Amino acid sequence: MDTSSISTFHTADYALFGLSLAISVGVGIFYAIKDRNKADTEEVFLGGRKMSVIPVALSLLASFQSAISIIGIPAEVYFRNTMYLLFVLSSPLAIFCCNYIYIPIFYNLKITSAFEYLSLRFHISLRTATSVLYSIQMLLYMSVVLYAPSLALSAVTVLPLWPVVATVGVVCIFYTTIGGMKAVVWTDTFQMLVIFAGLLAVLIQGSLVTGGLANAWTIASDHGRIKFNEISGDPTVRHSIWSLIIGGAFTNMAVYGTNQAQVQRACACPTLTKARVAYWLNVPGLMISVLLYVLIGVVMFAYYVDRDPLESGRIAAPDQTLPIFVMDILGNYHGVPGLFVACLFSGALSTISSGLNAMAAVTLQDVVRPHIAPNMSQTTATWVARGLAVGLGVICLALTYVASWMGSIIQTVLSFFGAIGGPIMGVFTLGIFFPCANSYGAFAGLISSLGLSVWILIGAKVTKTPLTLPSDNSTFANLTTVSPPADTFTNPLLPLYQLSYQYYSLLSVVVCIIVGLLVSAVTCFKQRHPPGSDLIFPYRSVLNPCLPKGHRLRKKEEYQFETVSQMDDESSNVDNCTAAKNT
Repeated sequence: MDTSSISTFHTADYALFGLSLAISVGVGIFYAIKDRNKADTEEVFLGGRKMSVIPVALSLLASFQSAISIIGIPAEVYFRNTMYLLFVLSSPLAIFCCNYIYIPIFYNLKITSAFEYLSLRFHISLRTATSVLYSIQMLLYMSVVLYAPSLALSAVTVLPLWPVVATVGVVCIFYTTIGGMKAVVWTDTFQMLVIFAGLLAVLIQGSLVTGGLANAWTIASDHGRIKFNEISGDPTVRHSIWSLIIGGAFTNMAVYGTNQAQVQRACACPTLTKARVAYWLNVPGLMISVLLYVLIGVVMFAYYVDRDPLESGRIAAPDQTLPIFVMDILGNYHGVPGLFVACLFSGALSTISSGLNAMAAVTLQDVVRPHIAPNMSQTTATWVARGLAVGLGVICLALTYVASWMGSIIQTVLSFFGAIGGPIMGVFTLGIFFPCANSYGAFAGLISSLGLSVWILIGAKVTKTPLTLPSDNSTFANLTTVSPPADTFTNPLLPLYQLSYQYYSLLSVVVCIIVGLLVSAVTCFKQRHPPGSDLIFPYRSVLNPCLPKGHRLRKKEEYQFETVSQMDDESSNVDNCTAAKNT
């Protein structure tokens, strides 16, 4: 890489970046002092279930608006096209499903860990297995979230890589540990504002230096970067209308519906209605975020249309395009590059803090308390929770170092994030929608869908098919297309390996449900006990207006669960298979 591209940070840039970290630390200290007499895990993990709608909404939005999104989506537009913008159409559908299917179940159970549902619905061993799987998923993901932006920035600025990584990591661990959920939510709120400020600064200046946004759009269109008409139904097409809307909806549902970091925020609201409002506010937030990313990619292409920094050797990888663009157009405005760095690391901080708090919750609630110390007091549990946050943070930092010398493993790690999230969503969906499903089927569905996802990932890697998988709601572009070797074209499984990454969550959910129901049928749908009404989607309540008048529920509520007696009556058919066999 051409070292002349390295830019120098001004004192104002360092000051602005440092100020953003200091504010995050200050928020943590504030809530540590304010809640010092509240030795309660509900305060640490759920903010006492009294969090306000707006900060929860911004925290939900910030949790998976990582630096990977900020770097990856503009690079996606720069090197490919604007098809990814259609991903925003999947968010209303996904949020609707989360608000009326998944979140009411978790919220009304008054649980801390989403995986507690699995022990109530199936078996405690399934709860433990999925919570451990989730923690592995988040640890791998967070290590990349922290390392990727640091690596990109170190290549185009004089900021030292490991001191930056260590500083950001320690700051995040500190305020997450001492401040709990309240600190995480309020720092996420601040960090989301910083992200929007940084993105707007880049877009405005980028539009000015390219002769206006309309001119930049025209230049990008003339070179084939403006595209919204890919309507192919072929599931191997990377980005089509169908994959971005339908597949994207399942990708978003895996994040907002069954990911502990998001469920935890919904359960932190004082009422279900407020939790739904916080979720609905994410729809315009997601749309605006993706629109800003795409427009930045457009102006970035217009600026470099005849002087690609990757071809010229100014940068070594596609994910360094946005950082070098910022230094080129804003390097002379002291403090503004620092704002962008703060924007980039705010994305990392919000993701890591949310992940640490969520992993501490599931580790305590799903592993420590059920299997190690079931009689632990609230005071002890609070200190254990904080210790877990520190320990998991240290592991994350260690994995960040490992990621630095494993090269292409970064793409693989991000691929596994999507491969694990889909099966976890699948097992929750199986339990919520199908009262006949039992623990045998749930285990089989989880293992089979996870195995298929991993198999496809390995197969795609071996056959060297072009593959980009989701790290969150975005894309981390592996922008070098590699054609498969000639002998792999005869492989009958090649189309499966070339499946668009947008369909991975959908495929995992479908496989988990089908296998789960088949195995449940083979085991005669036998369960330890009939599932309670609060564990199953309330079909009768939802369909109440369509039922004959004499069969409608008498009491009308916003979201009414069927009574236990009604559900028990319906559950009397659970062992019909066994009864028939005995007869």
